[in-house]
Amino acid sequence: MTQARPRFRTIKEYLDYDDGTDTRYELVNGELVEMPPEMPINNTIAVFLIVTFVRLGIPHYRLATGHQIVVSSSRVTARQPDLVVHTEESVSAILSGSRVLQAEMPPPLLVVEVVSNSEEDQRSRDRDYVEKRKEYALRGIAEYWIVDPNRNTATVLALNGNEYQEIGCFQEADRVVSPTFSELDLTAKQVLNAGM
Repeated sequence: MTQARPRFRTIKEYLDYDDGTDTRYELVNGELVEMPPEMPINNTIAVFLIVTFVRLGIPHYRLATGHQIVVSSSRVTARQPDLVVHTEESVSAILSGSRVLQAEMPPPLLVVEVVSNSEEDQRSRDRDYVEKRKEYALRGIAEYWIVDPNRNTATVLALNGNEYQEIGCFQEADRVVSPTFSELDLTAKQVLNAGM
C-alpha cells in the first residue's frame, strides 16, 4: 500500500513534521519534495568556503549549512542553500528559537548554491539558475553565488533593486569578485576544487 504524502497548509506544520529519516525536503505547493542527495564535492566546497570566510574575519556563528530560508514564490515556501553567510541580525533571528529564517526576519548577507547534475538534470539547473535567483532576490539577500562544478564556473550575483545583476561568471584562474567581500582572494578553480 502506498502512503500518501502529507500536505501542509502552514510553514509551522512543515517544520513540525518528522518522517523519522534524514531525508532533506523542500516545501513546494504545500507538499514535501525530496531533495536528491548532495554530491560529495558540494559539501566539500561549502566547508572550504566556510573556512575561507572565517579567515576573512566572519565569525563562525554567522556561517551555516542546513539553515532554511522562507522565500516568496508561487510554488516554494522554504529553501535550504548549501551555505548561508548571515548578518548579525539574521543569525540572531534564526538562533532565537526559529527553525527557519521567516519572511519577516532580516535576510542573510550571502547564499551559495552548489549546482548538482546541471547538465543531466534540467530541472535541477533551472532551480538554481532561475527559480532561486528570483526567490533570493525578492527575499532581499544582497549576494547570491552559483557554483557549478559541471560547468566549471562560479557566478556571483549582486542585488540591484528586486533583481540580481551578474557581477561575473568566473572560470579557472579568474579571481572571484564579490562586492560584499572585496578582500576575497580566491580563483574560480580554488572554489570549484574546494582548495585542493
